[in-house]
Amino acid sequence: MSAAARPVAAGKTRVCPHCKAVVLESLSVCPGCRHHLRFDVEAAQRQEAAIRALEIEGQVCHPPDEDPYEYDIVVGVYNEKGQEIARKLVAVGALQGGERCSVRLSVEVLPTRAPEKAEPVPLAVVPEPAAPEPAAAGRRLPDGTLLTPPGLKPRR
Repeated sequence: MSAAARPVAAGKTRVCPHCKAVVLESLSVCPGCRHHLRFDVEAAQRQEAAIRALEIEGQVCHPPDEDPYEYDIVVGVYNEKGQEIARKLVAVGALQGGERCSVRLSVEVLPTRAPEKAEPVPLAVVPEPAAPEPAAAGRRLPDGTLLTPPGLKPRR
């Protein structure tokens, strides 16, 4: 498989083969199940450049002395005219006395093209390891004495 970028129309979708969610065709990783969808360097760079445009987090706490609560989580998406584009039931459940449920909604926006990569700047330079001494030279002890094979004299 080629790592060359394929042209993709903005907003075009496909089905994730892992979780069956509808995702953008240009993504390299599914935002739902986080499985890889394709191995494309440009798509990966686009996804890394994603901006979290919105993030909301909240908790629903059930009072300890009351009967269980049932809940449903619905997400609605609307255009600039207020018309509903999508509505999705995400989860349902029940909370017993004293239980909590946390919900996080996030919206990420992606550029239509991969950003230009700047030349990487090394953070540190690691020196090359010294070449090991030949086996015939022997083994060095902590005090600096070099043990040599029989027939050769030890040296310091």
